[in-house]
Order: sequence, then structure tokens, then C-alpha cells
Amino acid sequence: MQFLFPLSQHGRAHRVMALVFGLHAVLGALLGLSVDEAHYLLYAAHPALSYFDHPPLVGWVQWPLVALGAPVGVLRLIPGLLWLATVWGVYRLTLRLLEGQAHVPQSALAAVMVLALAPLLHVLGIGLLPDTLLMALTVALMHQTWTLMQPGAAGRTVSWLVMGGLLGLSGLAKYTAVFTALAVALCIVGAQGWGVLRRPALWAAVGVAALLITPVLVWNAQNQWISFTYQLAHGKGSVWQASHVLRFVLTQLLAFGPLLWCAVAGWRQADRRQRSLVWLFAIPFVIFTYMAGGGTALPHWTAPSWVALAPFAGMGLARLWRGSARWLLAALGLAQALVCAGLLGLMGSAGWPVVAGSDAPVAPQPNPFADLHGWDVAGQRATRWAVQRGLDSVAVQNWTLGSRLGWYARPLPVHVLEDGDSQFKLWAGDLPQGGGTLLVDWSYMAYDPPVGAEGFASCALLESLPLQHGGRPLASFRFYDCRGWSGGTPQPRLTLAPNS
Repeated sequence: MQFLFPLSQHGRAHRVMALVFGLHAVLGALLGLSVDEAHYLLYAAHPALSYFDHPPLVGWVQWPLVALGAPVGVLRLIPGLLWLATVWGVYRLTLRLLEGQAHVPQSALAAVMVLALAPLLHVLGIGLLPDTLLMALTVALMHQTWTLMQPGAAGRTVSWLVMGGLLGLSGLAKYTAVFTALAVALCIVGAQGWGVLRRPALWAAVGVAALLITPVLVWNAQNQWISFTYQLAHGKGSVWQASHVLRFVLTQLLAFGPLLWCAVAGWRQADRRQRSLVWLFAIPFVIFTYMAGGGTALPHWTAPSWVALAPFAGMGLARLWRGSARWLLAALGLAQALVCAGLLGLMGSAGWPVVAGSDAPVAPQPNPFADLHGWDVAGQRATRWAVQRGLDSVAVQNWTLGSRLGWYARPLPVHVLEDGDSQFKLWAGDLPQGGGTLLVDWSYMAYDPPVGAEGFASCALLESLPLQHGGRPLASFRFYDCRGWSGGTPQPRLTLAPNS
């Protein structure tokens, strides 16, 4: 790692963090919003105690800037700063864990590098998701857990109250924070013994955490506990298959990079108390891997788990770097750097030159990078058509098509026509029977207009809007004036051939 910069180890670590933060800021100003980002920005545009599919913190932290009308580039400084806080927290934690030992700065720098070279973490550093928040909070929880694991720390009331605050904020970030809370409990009980459960300060911390998550409980009580019902049904998944687990594990290896597995060597050299912190990785990761067998776990859900493993990966990488494996580690680091650069480059180029775009009414092949471009134009055009045709709402046939339109076509409400509950139905309600709306369709998820007994009486195509990126065809949007809604629940039908 000496080749990085002619600086001290601390200076190198700080420069790596600053360079990556700057890269995230630049790309954040250039890229359009993803599905989830826009969805959580709409949380901020509709302040509430909680929401259908997630707790409210991801909306609350964005509310001030959204209320001020900040542009997307400024809004994306929030995930950028959270990424920076996460990596800086891992750096400081590694220094704490190895205090007084040899090669401490090298291990802390290596911990920074394994996170900077993890491809999927760059996505979370550009777009704000609940997992971005939980990553930073997980690092803070590890710091506080290590503090409470020290001899005599169980009697410090302030330390317990800080822990309660962090656990409460984690619960406001994502429901899966309960797995992290379980890991924290195992670490502290393992270090302090079962007698710690008799400490009044511990139960005061539990009270603080419970108080902080009260908004979620109140909102759900007012909405028939809809979030918990949804999350339980979502967690069950479908038929469990080992092949799904294998695919999930392989995806994890690619998404976060093999360098993090250096944590095995780091864990072996750690002492008994330090080793117990691995529970913050193991418990959530094992649960998500099991859930993947039912098809319900997404790759980025494990990001906080990998962040919890980073200090051990830094220890192991620094140790292995001093041995005969240096050239293998350098090759892996270079490969991960190329993957990171390639991923960010494809995001910026909308997939070119690896994946071609298409402005045909139905795209001939999937292009996951096309999703980040053109929705601002579509939102502006939808607003213009709605005004011209006297329509007071926008409609889509799949909720994933609604969030960008909901953001870029504000304040028009968005109706999701497919059956089932969603946050959009809580915001906009059902399209009234006999009513009309502007139906918007996107070429990479193209549907036939729902005309018939279960749909609209008529849908007139207003425009097919081709979009380009960098002078190349990328995607197209179709806008329909649909009238006479039946009030039914039509099953969306994917378009198999271009409509005339």
C-alpha cells in the first residue's frame, strides 16, 4: 500500500476518503434518481410519522433540503456524507481495537481501502437508502458496544443512554436493525456477564430506544399495522431453494469484493473480546442469506453487515500484505478498483458501450443503467400534458414506475393501477370510478393500456417520446389520455410488440 501516496498512513486514509467523497458528489450531480431514491425523497415531500414499507428516518433526514427546494446534486450530499462518516468511523474503530499494537495505522488504512474498493457501497454513497443510514449507525453502535464491553463500563449511565439513542435511531432507519440490536446484546452480555441485565441504566437505554421508535408504532396503530403485515409477508418469500442461496452468496462476492474476506485472517489475530464484535456481521448476514433462499433478500441489505466486518478485514489485509500474498492482494485490489470504475462509468454512460439503449416503444433487451436517465424529462412532459388535457393525476401500472414521476411531476398525485397496497395508495388513494388520468409507460417496462371492463373506457396515445443520452438512443416514454376508469383491478399485461 506504500504506492498510494507519499504521505503518512493517516494522510493516505484521509485522502482516499476525500477523493471518493468527491467522486460521489460529482456523479450525484450528474445522474438521475433511481427508483428507491425518488421514493424516499417523496417521503420527505410528504412528512409523516412513518410509511408503508420503511420507518421514517430516510425521509426525515431529507426533509429540510426538500422543503428548501434543493437540487438533486445537493440532496445527494446526504448519502455522500453518510458514506464518509461510515468509513471514517471504521477507520477510528480499527485504531481503537488495535491501540498499542504494531502496524495499527496500516490496518486502519487497509480497512478504509476494503470499503473504498467495495463496488456496491459506492451506489449507497450516491443514493440515499435506509441501508446507507444503517451503515453509519452500525459503525456508531460498534464503537458504543466496544465502550460498554470495557471493564467497569457497565456502571456508566451516559454510555447506556447513548446506546439507547443509537438503537432507537437504527430502528427508525430500518426494521432489520433488530438483528443488529441482537448482536449488540450478545457482545455486551458476553463481556459483562448476565448480571448486566440487572443494571437500571441498561433498562433506561431500552426505554430511550423504545421512545424513539414510538412514531413508527403510533403510525402503524393508525393504519391497521400495515407495515408489519407487509414486512412479515415479504420476509416469508416463496418456496425456499438452495440455488437461490448460492446465487445470493456469489452476488455478495461480486458486489462487495473478495478483499473483505481478509477478515478471516483479522479475526484469527484478534483477542476474544474483539472477536465477539463479528456478531454484528454474522447475525444479519446469516438471516439475509437464509431469506435469499425464499427470494426475498436484496444484495444491498447486507451492506451494514460488511461494514461491521471491515475493521477485521483491515487487520487481516495489513497482515497478509506483509507476507507472501502481497501480489495476490494487489491483483485483487486492482480488479476491484476496475470493477468500481466500470460500474460508476456505466452508470454515467447509461450502459454504453456494454449495453445498448433503444428508443423503440418496447426495448429489445434490458438495460439497468437506462433507469438513471431521462425521468426528469418525462416528468416535465407529463406535467405539460396533464395541464393541456385537464387531467389532475398521473397513473402507472407498476409501483416502480411511479416514484420518479411522483418526484419529477410534483405536485401531481400518482395512482398505481395494479392490485395491492403501496405507499402511493396511501398518498393518492384509488383513482375514482369514471375518472381520467395521464397514463405513462416506459419502454423498458412497457405495458398495454388497460382498456376494457376492468380498466378504462378509452386510452388515446398522446405522444411517444424518444430519449437520447450522449447522442445515442436510450429509452422512450408513452403518454396516454385515459378516461372512464371502471374502478376495477386490471392485471397489467407486458407489451410484447411495439404498439402503433
